[in-house]
Amino acid sequence: MDLAYVQEILILVLKGIPTTLRLTFIPLLLALPFAFLIAVARQRNLKVLARVSQVYVSFIRGTPLIVQILVMYSIFPSLLNVFVKSRGIDFDVFGINPIYYAYIVFTLNTIAILSEVFRSALETVDKRQLEAALSIGLLPIQAYRRIVIPQALVAATPNLCNSTVNLLKSTSLAFLMSVQDITAIAKTEAAFGYNYLESYLVIFIVYIVLCSLVQVFFQLLEQRLSLYKRGRNIAVKSENQPEYFVDARKERYHAGIEEYS
Repeated sequence: MDLAYVQEILILVLKGIPTTLRLTFIPLLLALPFAFLIAVARQRNLKVLARVSQVYVSFIRGTPLIVQILVMYSIFPSLLNVFVKSRGIDFDVFGINPIYYAYIVFTLNTIAILSEVFRSALETVDKRQLEAALSIGLLPIQAYRRIVIPQALVAATPNLCNSTVNLLKSTSLAFLMSVQDITAIAKTEAAFGYNYLESYLVIFIVYIVLCSLVQVFFQLLEQRLSLYKRGRNIAVKSENQPEYFVDARKERYHAGIEEYS
């Protein structure tokens, strides 16, 4: 084990962390609204949109991510170049930064995964709550924003955490598109002196640290989103308590609601 090389490669790998984080969170943020719309369409069984969404999700989930990357990076630029030339546009398609192709691939893949996460989360909310909200005059958007989404997010958070961690690990395949992320830097440096053991050990530790930080973030997020349950649990548990507990129960209930707000 070359410890001097480990220290050297660690410094270089740390420079690739911003690229890895961009490859993780930009596709994640871009995918969130589209995934939610697909989930709602499938839950409410909107005829054409639900069917198209189902085919799209099945296609993305049924093909390996590495194949999607190779298709996007090898075939799509050539097709785009043919289209540009046919239109007489003077634009160098092959000069586009490959990180944008990576954004497209990871976004499309994440949309399919998160749509299933959100659909399962929406199914955990009793449909009668939505019906009750609509019956008192709330618009569908208001009903989802105030009633359905806060409850569904609590159920979706663990799976959302898993999806984010998997996406973070999947970004290691971006080196196939010449994107200089953590894995690409380590592989390139290791090729000069064949120090693959040290390089892979370093990126192994870096990914563990990054994934652990993501999990801690989602644990805190889940605790924050679950605050509304505090008052409900207090109300259920104290139904049979003596009257002198009523005032204390109310204070704790309103404290929980105020903290959530």
